[in-house]
Amino acid sequence: MMRFFVFLAGLLMSLAVVAEDVDFILTDLDGKQRSLSEFRGKWVIVNYWATWCPPCLDEIPDLVDFHEKHKDHDAVVLGVNYEEVNREYLQEFVETHFMTYPVLPMEPVPVTPLGPVMGLPTTYIISPQGERIARQEGPVTGAAIEAFLERKKGQNNGVRLDPAPDKVAASN
Repeated sequence: MMRFFVFLAGLLMSLAVVAEDVDFILTDLDGKQRSLSEFRGKWVIVNYWATWCPPCLDEIPDLVDFHEKHKDHDAVVLGVNYEEVNREYLQEFVETHFMTYPVLPMEPVPVTPLGPVMGLPTTYIISPQGERIARQEGPVTGAAIEAFLERKKGQNNGVRLDPAPDKVAASN
């Protein structure tokens, strides 16, 4: 089982993403505008998903658990609903699936502010400094995200050895 999580953590990092500052503003289901920058200082897991997507539905409980475990400390999950669906249906869906993290509706577009979404689910990881550092197409687990974040924290340890961290791709 541990090999599976290590594999998923490696897979999460397999799509190199250039570290760069990113931000967006979307309106949540309560009508409040939410942005990535409001979460500076925390890791942000941005999960693009849809109600009709079976792998998306499978990862919801893990994302809820991860969010609940980390939201008051070091990380949050933002669920970007990436489909054309009415808000009432989406609100009911979120409630029946006990989704406690913010859900932000967005119509599908060719390229999002974070980058391409070629398939669902797609997850981006944003550093506490607001840099996009990883992207995963396909489902993720809370354990894989935690392993990835622990590894990234361990690599940094407060010391940067690379001369231009904003230009360095995520490493394996």
